[in-house]
Amino acid sequence: MPAARNPVAVRSILGSGLGIALFSSAVFGLSGSFAKALLETGWSPGAAVTARLTGAALILAVPAVLALRGRWHQLRDNWVTIGLFGLIGVAACQLFYFNAVARLSVGVALLLEYLAPVLIVLWLWGASRKRPRASTFAGTLLSLAGLVLVLDFTGAVKIDLIGVLWGMAAAVCLAIYFFITAKENESLPPIVLASVGLMVGAAVMWLTAATGLLPMAFSTADTKLGPWVTPWWVSLAGLIVLATVLAYVSGIMAARALGSKVASFVSLTEVLFAVIWAWLLLGELPGAIQLLGGVLIVGGVILVRLDELRGDGGTGAAGKAAALDHANDVEPVP
Repeated sequence: MPAARNPVAVRSILGSGLGIALFSSAVFGLSGSFAKALLETGWSPGAAVTARLTGAALILAVPAVLALRGRWHQLRDNWVTIGLFGLIGVAACQLFYFNAVARLSVGVALLLEYLAPVLIVLWLWGASRKRPRASTFAGTLLSLAGLVLVLDFTGAVKIDLIGVLWGMAAAVCLAIYFFITAKENESLPPIVLASVGLMVGAAVMWLTAATGLLPMAFSTADTKLGPWVTPWWVSLAGLIVLATVLAYVSGIMAARALGSKVASFVSLTEVLFAVIWAWLLLGELPGAIQLLGGVLIVGGVILVRLDELRGDGGTGAAGKAAALDHANDVEPVP
């Protein structure tokens, strides 16, 4: 009977690459809420990012060493990719995103960061002087229109322009990340790139803190998550274990099961999960105009992604954009 097959179908979906990809998006979406809970008690964005990267790097170091199996030359052969990934794709991207979260709602900050594919299209368009195909062009315009609605300049609550700049800076870093990881690389296991990239990012954060360039403020005050008041380490553990370690590992598993292009499509649900988590845990919910803008941004990115799939092997800006796949099957950490 159909009703009897439903539990089996649900288990099949959850056990498939699609279920893993959705789980990855769900736990990735928690990062903004856990981070903001810490920021509201006195943590600085730099301190939250540093603690997140350091804890996750230490945990992922074990599977990374096992994946290397003594082939340490892989680190030497890929030191440029690892360094750029750790500096821009991990440290800078997260620091800028957390600075945006400190001034904006989690949903708005993440939507700004997810404009990265649109920035790539605009850059390739300017560099090649060739107009993208119709779908990519329409998706870009749709996302830019969504950005205007998300910013909601005519709304009763004025949006923080400094926070917007931080969010756009995170989008630029994410776009650069796609360029960094676009080169095919069969010699470096994804878990190794993730682990060592986190180590590089953590080292950069500690170094900038030691030189006084990055303010570092920690707090042991209790954090508030939804109706619960919890010790500070609960939010920090959630940020490290759930929103980083499990998110990375499940993201890699999903990319291997579905292929990196399909997995990157599913990862767009992170925006939805982030908004839901922020609503449940922080009581934040973007206004109706901003939610409409978010729908337009995600819809525009989907159009760009669909055009990339159709344009594999093509020429011009769309063909070049198609090459910006997650070749290493590693998702950025927002």
